[in-house]
Amino acid sequence: MNAAELLTNSLSPVAATRQEATAQLEAAARDNYPAYLVTLSSELANEGQTITIRNAAGIALKNALSARESSRQEDYSNRWLALSPEPKNKVKQEALMTLGSSTHRAGGVAAQFVAAIAAVELPNNQWPEVIEILLRFMDNAENVNLRIATLQAIGYICESIKPDILSMRSNEILTAVIHGARKEEASTDVQLAAINALYNSLEFVRDNFDREGERNYIMQVVCEATQNPSVPVQVGSFECLVRIMSLYYDKMAFYMERALFGLTVLGMKHPEESIALQAVEFWSTVCEEEIELAIEAAEAAEYGEAPETESKNFAKIALPEIIPVLLGLLTHQDEDADEDEWNVSMAAGTCLSLLAQTVADAIVPAVIPFIEANIKALDWHQREAAVMTFGSILDGPDPAVLTPLVMQALPILIEMTRDENILVKDSVAWTLGRICDLLIIALKPDEHLHPLVSALVSALDDKPRIVANCCWALMNLSDQLGSYYEEEGGPATSGPLTPYYEGIVNALLRVTDGTGNESNFRTSAYEALASYVTHAGPESITVVQNTALATLSRMDQLLNMQGQLLGIDDRNNWNELQSNLCSVLISVVRKLGDGIEPLANQVMTVLLALIQSVKTSTVLEDAFLVVGTMAAALEVKFSPYIQAFLPFLYPALKAHEDTQLCTVAVGVIGDIARALGEQSVQYAGAFMQVLLESLSSEALNRNVKIPILSCFGDIALAIGPGFEPYLDHTMNVLRQAGSIMPNPMDYELVDYVSQLREGILEAYTGIVTGLKTTDKVQLLLPYVQSILELVQRCLADEERPESVVRLAMGLVGDLADSFPNGQIKQYLLAEWLVQALRQKTRLSTETKKTVRWAREMVKRATT
Repeated sequence: MNAAELLTNSLSPVAATRQEATAQLEAAARDNYPAYLVTLSSELANEGQTITIRNAAGIALKNALSARESSRQEDYSNRWLALSPEPKNKVKQEALMTLGSSTHRAGGVAAQFVAAIAAVELPNNQWPEVIEILLRFMDNAENVNLRIATLQAIGYICESIKPDILSMRSNEILTAVIHGARKEEASTDVQLAAINALYNSLEFVRDNFDREGERNYIMQVVCEATQNPSVPVQVGSFECLVRIMSLYYDKMAFYMERALFGLTVLGMKHPEESIALQAVEFWSTVCEEEIELAIEAAEAAEYGEAPETESKNFAKIALPEIIPVLLGLLTHQDEDADEDEWNVSMAAGTCLSLLAQTVADAIVPAVIPFIEANIKALDWHQREAAVMTFGSILDGPDPAVLTPLVMQALPILIEMTRDENILVKDSVAWTLGRICDLLIIALKPDEHLHPLVSALVSALDDKPRIVANCCWALMNLSDQLGSYYEEEGGPATSGPLTPYYEGIVNALLRVTDGTGNESNFRTSAYEALASYVTHAGPESITVVQNTALATLSRMDQLLNMQGQLLGIDDRNNWNELQSNLCSVLISVVRKLGDGIEPLANQVMTVLLALIQSVKTSTVLEDAFLVVGTMAAALEVKFSPYIQAFLPFLYPALKAHEDTQLCTVAVGVIGDIARALGEQSVQYAGAFMQVLLESLSSEALNRNVKIPILSCFGDIALAIGPGFEPYLDHTMNVLRQAGSIMPNPMDYELVDYVSQLREGILEAYTGIVTGLKTTDKVQLLLPYVQSILELVQRCLADEERPESVVRLAMGLVGDLADSFPNGQIKQYLLAEWLVQALRQKTRLSTETKKTVRWAREMVKRATT
């Protein structure tokens, strides 16, 4: 292949040229992988080649070894590891040589490739000398580019490899990195590369941080770097401080007192925004750590224990100094900035919100004077900052402290929904949404509800960003008042929102008529609409029915518009609208329950037409979810629609490459089985066949196998004795799946196996429950031992989630309940199970009830 030409064409602005070149490169990699790598590495190392081609070669090489998806990464790794030594060594040598290129960009992309090789080889005990080679390169004082690229490579390696793999070399790596980051280093570029490498290596130098002398030196170098004349070095050093605080909070008291407090306060005041942002982030991180520690302390207190790490209360101590700075930064808004653009004003608001959660009531007297002084200021910057401050402190302090302030502020805020400045109105709408979400008790329905609802509904005609926040506020109002009155004793015959229900729903429907979705305003309106449907009381059922008719009418109109869609934007807009309408329809069906029956034909006709016409997975998923909800609502009355739906369900179940669609389709089988109960026996054979085929598919994502196993339980529970033809095969599949033991160092696999076991326990529970009250219960006897072996493995896992404990104990109870006459007595009296039933651990009330019930069932079955 002509590598230079292909690489050039792969960067072409002409799509056809670019796609053809990319396809040819991929074909070359498939046809002769060693030659492909050697050719590209020669282009990367070629000092006479243009930097554009060298850069493209380096990226292509890195992409030949690195992938985001874990399954593809495994394939790439195995392909590289299978290479013979000759091409592998040549490629490595040229990559290392390119680190010292006279062209800085070539060295940078070579650093990425070196790290990609190391990420594959080091975990497999190969190329152990790479770190030593890189560290030797750091001794080359003359070649600055080599040192920069080497530090970049070290940083990338530290970022991509688990800490324990590099722990043996942590001292040498840290020494090299810190040496490059010192203020005595002549090259700013070297300092920056060193600071970035330090950031990536912080997690695996934990042993060094445990040693006071080494920790002091690291902190000294980082703190000195915050004063570097180079802005990027300052930014990088503050980023390091943020990560150090996150990783080593418990060791920071000395440094906070001596340096960090002053450095970060000065940093927040820095005129360079990128520096100020990181300094603010430092205090946000302090708050996040202390919020987490407060939660841990409360949990420990419940059990009369001391927390592992005590809070140093850095935020509370620093409050008088950092609050004025944050309040000042809040006034640095830019009216012309993109609303998604992160700036110091937004960062300050976030930090203030975290401070409120951290220091609770102490935040209130610290900010109230600022709010009072600026809420009616002539300068919109100050008005908006005052509103943002008030909205930011609503989560954290005692509601009893905030309630009188909210009651005092509400009339002012409602009036400010008509402010002349868009940013002020936007923040007011957001603050009202926060009040509706967090302090519903401060709203007096007779006094506040009418002006509040009127203001929010009126503002639905405003700019999209304001409409989005008003929809969010209206949704919170529905969620909180609905939940509040339900908790008080069930749906009231006339809730406080009842007089406004129809008006709000109609206003939201008008918003959803909008043609665009800027700031997600239309999506927000649909979400609010779904909430009002969900929380509608008996007196508002007509509104729900009318919403259903409006939703179905729109879905039908959209289906008739398909031929008029002109391009990808139109198609995306159409897909998004259908998904939104499906979400509203799900809420309607859940609210009406079997009351949806008069509209069932209309609903299913529209859904089947949508499923038949749409090719986009996300819309298909949403439509399938509505079908599942219809099945749950109609139960056996869903039967007339099954034959028409099955031709669409089976292809979705066989779409193994489409993980999400396949998962949703599996869930719909469970919905149908639960809905039809024993009547689903006529479909069980086909369902079981397609599910078992899916389990054996290599293309199926392993995460889909979990709901498939759980679905076996749904089918078994529904058809009871009718499950006998599938019992032996299913139990063998479950036993094999349950025998998988994860490598403790593979965290992804550990998490997967935990979820897999949960799915298996659900399957066993459904099978046992489906058979235990029937004359077929004896069919379970050959499988009791393997079921309990899985239970034992689950309970022996110290990292198991509580849901697994609850399922495991419930399954034990079901087995004991199935055989009360002593038939499985020897299994139930096993020492491990006796101990597990007696063990006292931290468990929720629900799990404790399950354990008690299991204990009673076992006692009955063994005495």
